[in-house]
Amino acid sequence: MNEMEKGVQHLLGPRTNGLIFPEWVAHGIEIITAVFISVTVIVTLIILVLFIIDITQRRNAVRHNYPVLGRFRYLFSKAGEFFRQYFFAMDREEMPFNRAEREWVERAANGADNTIAFGSTKNLNIEGTPIFLNCPFPTARADSAETVPMVIGSHCRHPYYAPSIFNISGMSFGALSAPAVQALSQGAKIAGCWLNTGEGGLTRYHLEGGCDLVFQIGTAKYGVRHPDGSLNEEKLQEVAARPEVKLFEIKLSQGAKPGKGGMLPAAKITPEIATIRGINTGESSISPNRHAEIKSVQELLDFIARVRNLTGKPTGIKIVVGTCGWLDDLCKEINRRGKESAPDFITVDGGDGGTGAAPMPLMDSVGLPLREALPLMADILDKYALKQQVRLIASGKLITPTNVAWALCAGADFVNVARGFMFALGCIQAFKCNKNICPTGITSHNPRLQAGLDPAVKSVRVANYCQNIVYDVEMIAHSCGVAEPRALCRHHVRIAGGNGLSRPMDELYPPVTPLEESGKNAI
Repeated sequence: MNEMEKGVQHLLGPRTNGLIFPEWVAHGIEIITAVFISVTVIVTLIILVLFIIDITQRRNAVRHNYPVLGRFRYLFSKAGEFFRQYFFAMDREEMPFNRAEREWVERAANGADNTIAFGSTKNLNIEGTPIFLNCPFPTARADSAETVPMVIGSHCRHPYYAPSIFNISGMSFGALSAPAVQALSQGAKIAGCWLNTGEGGLTRYHLEGGCDLVFQIGTAKYGVRHPDGSLNEEKLQEVAARPEVKLFEIKLSQGAKPGKGGMLPAAKITPEIATIRGINTGESSISPNRHAEIKSVQELLDFIARVRNLTGKPTGIKIVVGTCGWLDDLCKEINRRGKESAPDFITVDGGDGGTGAAPMPLMDSVGLPLREALPLMADILDKYALKQQVRLIASGKLITPTNVAWALCAGADFVNVARGFMFALGCIQAFKCNKNICPTGITSHNPRLQAGLDPAVKSVRVANYCQNIVYDVEMIAHSCGVAEPRALCRHHVRIAGGNGLSRPMDELYPPVTPLEESGKNAI
């Protein structure tokens, strides 16, 4: 080998199988080979361990009969939830809220342009779909009217003049994280709507925004309870002394779990939550399925009067409509005692409502859906001439202007929404509310997951969503030829039927003549 060849070999490195590589390449190949062998050994050992575990266990037949491979079935089942949401489901297919609905809320929360092009993807032939009847001479902006505050509890010591038709439904601290409650409180103040505390008690996070609050009294009476679970009147009066608290709502039932009390898994109960609720840490918070003091319509009215007298503020109830005979009995008892004994409002929650945790049989199959329950409740109040005394609040899945406008047509005075505001906070419908691992931090108490939820930013989205809902409901009202949303009636909407044709809503639910006017005894 001459001197020139020696110089080239020195530069290029040793020969390998007749090829010449630089030394650093050869060294790299050695490292890659070693890593590959190590990974192969590790993977082989893992597969061997899983094989032994699967073949020896007897609880899962698929994994026993197909060791290791059987595990992929459950992996794909879990991953399918993700892939359906992002790749395979059409815009109008997902449940409980489809992509079109979620994206509308997202644009509304961001204050972005919410127009669409080319044509609607909504199937108007699906039975139950509302179709609003536009007027040939729609209401001009100059002729429109501002939605004036509606009084709730006019005979109370401290009546409430509610400014907004659209408000935030009950979501407790515990079900939601601290920054989520803070964002809702601040956003409600900006938008001028109320925030329902949910059954978890009143916290500094609810108060810091300065918004109007509805204090919910659940069956466990968290925040206003004695150790034995009975109502603590002193604590109730302390809550009532807060000027932010405008209403008291006695929760009899909830749409996602009628006949069962609230459920907060132990994994989500921090020392702070336990202190606020008056319970123990490390134990799931399971509320009773009814108030111990209430087992008849008479006792219900007594309890309403008790809370109202102690607080001086309007007091109502939250129900899921199932059997209806008790509602007739309730209205008869109200008329016997006097209309001032009535609840100041009734919140009707549909059986299709949502929650952080509920048994599947109750969530799927118990309680009337709101589309049937709301007009039914409005008709019962009309029947006993109580509609002007008792304000009617609709709650459950009404996250778009179309749904809100339908509820007003059906007889609602106000609409409450929870999950729409969760979307405004950034919820991605991950179905992890009960696991304390919510990826957006909305329903998690893990500080790392909460870090991306800035109340200052999210509160603006909350306010934008509320204000855009109201604006678009006003637009529907003007299209129908009325001056403001509460002027919408059943004759302004038709409901699609199973035969492809629609029927007027006032034909499906004809006007009710009060018993007093028909000459019958309302008692």
